Amino acid sequence: MRPSILDPLFAPVTTLEGVGDRVAAQIGQALGRSGERGVPHVAALLFHLPHSVIDRSARPTIMAAVPGTIVTLTLHVDRHQAPPRGNRRVPYRVFCHDESGEIALTFFRAHGAWLERTLPVGERVLVSGKVEWFNGRASMVHPDHIVGEDDADSLPAIEPVYPMTAGLSAKVLRRAILQTLERLPDLPEWDDPALIVRERWPTMKGALQAIHHPQSALDIALETTNRRRLAYDELLAGQLALALVRARMKRKAGRALTGDGRLVDAVEAAFGFALTGAQTRSFGEIAADMEAPERMLRLLQGDVGAGKTIVALMALARAVEAGTQGALMAPTEVLARQHMATIGPLAEKAGLRVALLTGRDKGARRAEVLDALKAGDIDILIGTHALFQEGVEFADLGLAVIDEQHRFGVHQRLMLSAKGAAVDMLVMTATPIPRTLVLTAYGDMDVSRLDEKPAGRKPIRTVVMPIARMDDLLGRVRAALDEGRKIYWICPLVEESEDVPVMSAEARHADLVKSFGDAVGLVHGRMAGPDKDAAMAAFKAGDTRILVATTVIEVGVDVPDATIMIIEHAERFGLSQLHQLRGRVGRGAEASSCILLYGEPLGETARARLDVMRATEDGFVIAEEDLRLRGEGELLGTRQSGMPGFTLARMEAHADLLPVARSDARLILETDPELQGKRGKALRTLLYLFERDAAVRLLSAG
Repeated sequence: MRPSILDPLFAPVTTLEGVGDRVAAQIGQALGRSGERGVPHVAALLFHLPHSVIDRSARPTIMAAVPGTIVTLTLHVDRHQAPPRGNRRVPYRVFCHDESGEIALTFFRAHGAWLERTLPVGERVLVSGKVEWFNGRASMVHPDHIVGEDDADSLPAIEPVYPMTAGLSAKVLRRAILQTLERLPDLPEWDDPALIVRERWPTMKGALQAIHHPQSALDIALETTNRRRLAYDELLAGQLALALVRARMKRKAGRALTGDGRLVDAVEAAFGFALTGAQTRSFGEIAADMEAPERMLRLLQGDVGAGKTIVALMALARAVEAGTQGALMAPTEVLARQHMATIGPLAEKAGLRVALLTGRDKGARRAEVLDALKAGDIDILIGTHALFQEGVEFADLGLAVIDEQHRFGVHQRLMLSAKGAAVDMLVMTATPIPRTLVLTAYGDMDVSRLDEKPAGRKPIRTVVMPIARMDDLLGRVRAALDEGRKIYWICPLVEESEDVPVMSAEARHADLVKSFGDAVGLVHGRMAGPDKDAAMAAFKAGDTRILVATTVIEVGVDVPDATIMIIEHAERFGLSQLHQLRGRVGRGAEASSCILLYGEPLGETARARLDVMRATEDGFVIAEEDLRLRGEGELLGTRQSGMPGFTLARMEAHADLLPVARSDARLILETDPELQGKRGKALRTLLYLFERDAAVRLLSAG
């Protein structure tokens, strides 16, 4: 049960004065979140913090006002000039003066009666807004504030500015936030008293009040004690939730999955290449976890092309040796089928029975797989999220492997692990992740890193060139095709967009067909599954030699004889994404190259990103650089700013708080595992406040 003290904060925003369904939907968009039935909770407004302030304290005369700046003027209203009747395109003007000169206040599509009441002729008023000069006369278009001289105190000297969305008025949002602050109760203190004293932190309520009522731009800076307090609370909620998941997984007694090595050796023999030191080490760590009586919860991080699939297959073979079944879950159908194509032949050689199950499988085909799975006639099941749907029953699931883990939530991990008794869990990502981010997203897991490339892999030559040199590039493409090479050509968009001036995949495909005819294929995320499969198969077989694609091929697609990767408008991609795409070539014995085409002019950050790509192929170095250059939001496929799943914490300012939150969460669960003590109960309130209630339910579930 949610603590009753939070009830006022978990009412829908429509309970606030002036917030109807339409405004509630706009607030939901501005917040990037929605609660029950699409309407955000009041609590979400508390954490919608200002990103800047407007200083309205400048009070110059009209003639002393600097053009383009925001000022507050004290004016005498002289006359109104309404537009001609029926001509709404002409603005409504109100002429005013002070001792230095005259100004026109300009309003488009204005209501005359309202303006006459607000700006009565002969009265003195304060107006605040941006001053511009036209034809030697000062003008202010749609002032932000207009108040009578008697109400001068109601005009804010410093006004917070919030992230907005189209159609939502800043005044409406601000009024809603102020009402929310009035509802904020005195919350119990959940932070460690010694930490509060050391950091000189206010209460959470005090921190929120201060940030939403800034007295200067410094008050909203990320480094302030107020902001650090809020960031820590959010990080602590996240780390505590992960620690509870881990404790729950560990508390459910595991079982020792031991084997005789027969199938593991057969898989390694079928693979036919020597394992790298990192692969041997990582498999050793996984096998030791599987043999232990506790449940395994391990993250396998592999750089592009570091060979994590073979390590996963060896782990699955160990589970089968122990008399259980294995499951491998991928986020997309393309990737699930790719895994089937890669793993299937190796597994078959090793004597393992493998099947595929995706959302596309219906009727008799699906029933046949499900029956065989339940009967224990399938050793390893590969599929998409269809694996944890109702009706999918394993005879005895021992190991679940989840690929590209960041696309699945913690609850999906739990759902898959619930498909068996004491299931060991191995999650994999081919996206190298900075160490700090591993803590935020995978704080509940042990980590193995594949940081070596297999022997014989040649470095990929990376070239950066402007799109203006397209003719030169097409000449090189023709020469490469004559040599029998295969080429990926990546575009940022599926189809043309008026908003984004870049060539789309469909348009580039049509353009290349003019030059190279049937040798050009196309694949993108909006195509039907079978069409995607057909396009990939044609490229693999060599029926097409250039594959124009969007980032649908970013992860897991394996065509070893593709040796050239062209990325158009590379400046529009994140570093980790560019690294993933480049990793689609250089997988065979031939030398490979990657051409990063950029549109001009090139911004500073984009140039730095392309320079990093040219300088290194080490995915872990690239991930750290990506974090430095762009903030952490997109590294895990999440929002542009903010740590994954976090609203208040920012890696560039609050990374030092993360290990503190992690060790605090672990200590809490060691001393009060059920959160029943005074601080424990306060921490339950924290978890609910940050909507980590799934973790509280784990406590009651035991």
